[in-house]
Amino acid sequence: MAKKTKKQQEALKLVDRTKAYDAKEALDLVKKAATAKFDETIEAAFRLGVDPKKADQQIRGAMVLPHGTGKTQTVLVFAKGDKAKEAEAAGADYVGEADLINKINQGWFDFDVVVATPDMMAEVGKLGRVLGPKGLMPNPKTGTVTFDVEKAIQEIKAGKVEYRVDRQSNIHVPIGKVSFDLEKLVENFEALVETINKVKPQAAKGVYLRNVALASTMGPGVKVDTSTLVK
Repeated sequence: MAKKTKKQQEALKLVDRTKAYDAKEALDLVKKAATAKFDETIEAAFRLGVDPKKADQQIRGAMVLPHGTGKTQTVLVFAKGDKAKEAEAAGADYVGEADLINKINQGWFDFDVVVATPDMMAEVGKLGRVLGPKGLMPNPKTGTVTFDVEKAIQEIKAGKVEYRVDRQSNIHVPIGKVSFDLEKLVENFEALVETINKVKPQAAKGVYLRNVALASTMGPGVKVDTSTLVK
């Protein structure tokens, strides 16, 4: 384990690890405990009462944060004809067909999100082995397989985030930067919590939001009182 710097040690003293805070207080602590010289990303982590091994308890989707993530996403679109022109006009960073597929197969990954029109998926599907492990494969559930490429690009550029439960029943989602105003971070977090609550599977039994924590890239985790998050 890497030795903590003096700043990190001081940051740890700000947080009571035995306490669960309300969202605003937790985010305020996360901001105060961020010690890196760069603008750290703040991430929300959820431990859910679901069994991801069961098809009816798998959670995956996307949403647009009210104030974005603070990161400009580079968008690649697989489309042809008029849809390719639409993607270019909407601000896509890269638009193409076989040319981009070949480029990716050669190891090019200078993009953050991939959007594809449904008629391109037969070809894009061949990239599953390289895009899948990186979480870059387009998916209808996240709105990245669509003929409405203009809307998809606008949402991604506006701060769209994806959420997906992992094998350990966890979901990790960025909600902004340390430099964000506290109120904007609170609003982003509350919008995310509302979405996670809405997608609760009917088959899930017992406590749904088991643990929730917030942390910056280099900072300590801060527990959130889950009782304040259930509507």
